[in-house]
Amino acid sequence: MSSDEVLRAAMTLPLLDRVTPAEALWASSDEGVPISDGDEQDAVAQAQRRGAELSSGQTTGRSHEPMMDAARRVLDRDSAMTLRDSRLWIQLSLLCVLMFLAGGAWAAGMETVKIAPDGKGFILHPSGDRYIPWGHNYASVDIMERLANNPARVEREFIEMKAAGTTVARIHPELPRILAGADKADPKSLDQLRKLLKIAEISGIHLKITGLACYQIKDRLAWYDSMDEQDRWKTQEFFWETIARTCADSPAVFAYDLVNEPGAAGKRSDGWYMGRMGEVEFCQRLSLDPGERNGDDIFREWTKRMVAAIRKQDQTHLITMGMLPFPGAYKACAEQLDFVSPHLYPKTGKVHEEIKLLKQFDWGKPIVIGETFPLQCGADDERDFLLKSRDFAHGWMGHWPDESPATLAELKKTGKATIHNAIWLSWVDLFKEIGPQMTGETSR
Repeated sequence: MSSDEVLRAAMTLPLLDRVTPAEALWASSDEGVPISDGDEQDAVAQAQRRGAELSSGQTTGRSHEPMMDAARRVLDRDSAMTLRDSRLWIQLSLLCVLMFLAGGAWAAGMETVKIAPDGKGFILHPSGDRYIPWGHNYASVDIMERLANNPARVEREFIEMKAAGTTVARIHPELPRILAGADKADPKSLDQLRKLLKIAEISGIHLKITGLACYQIKDRLAWYDSMDEQDRWKTQEFFWETIARTCADSPAVFAYDLVNEPGAAGKRSDGWYMGRMGEVEFCQRLSLDPGERNGDDIFREWTKRMVAAIRKQDQTHLITMGMLPFPGAYKACAEQLDFVSPHLYPKTGKVHEEIKLLKQFDWGKPIVIGETFPLQCGADDERDFLLKSRDFAHGWMGHWPDESPATLAELKKTGKATIHNAIWLSWVDLFKEIGPQMTGETSR
């Protein structure tokens, strides 16, 4: 029985019945109680039997964080072996059962993120505890598609991210799936977004929600791309009002990220999109008819309108923008943002240059590096960059792989990993390795 099948079977159980097997399972993992040597169905039955002990009051359940600590210990113990050959794989499979409980029984304690009183970083409200965004871009081109076609995968991958130490995930809801017209949203997609909020709440991972994603060329909307600037901006305002209305009440929202890596203006012959990589384009222009306006004028006007659209529906959550590594282009729009979010990819042997570039985004507001990755360097340079950036940045996000870390580790162990696989695994390993340093007291 596969992990996905175990998860689907577990999710058909009555809600309270989901809790007890999960609690019993993780109680077993720390207390040294033998786990079944049989298949995963046997493990479910055994966990249910132990669940009866919990229900009777003979055994005390544990809260969300201790259980997640147990999950991390299992992952760490299992990293050196083939998961399928380990009895602990049973526990990892059933971690999916552990997390997705009714109405977020454990999510009740999730807090809203705010700017720290001194303007240097973030705190949780109402506790006042320090919050450090440490995570990944997740499902960058197809999050809504995944939620529609394979929600169990999304649930499982949030669990994997949390077990690796993730506190934030940057998501990119596809505009062509959110909008059914210039002023009409698709209700099914909004339901899927609500489900994602619940997944985030239960897993304890905050979301950085990036807007206006039209990355996949095949999915673009002709009616949207044929609009003139003002009609397009109105549609974008509607998009953000819709997203903010849907998300306003969820503590899982870390921030709204207005758009990914925008350019202020271009010619109509250039089209709205740029930065092509294969069949996707991750960047877009805000205007094709700048007239007498310069880039600062366009950024100020557009940012003001998008922020106002969000604030009509949500006065609480933070707002930022994903920025290319050109600080001079974005300083004008940063005036209206709660924090700035540059995308920085260090190059081999040039970490010092990337740190100098990072410092140029210091405009008196917190800095969260919204994208970084060992794309143009190795893991050692990426580690050096991240650790040195702590003097200036207050949060960091890499990229979570489409293949599970366990699969990547197995490919490496069997000698079947490609260079592509190895790069992804190097990021996950680095993320887990330095996570305590990045989120500990030595971070700014």
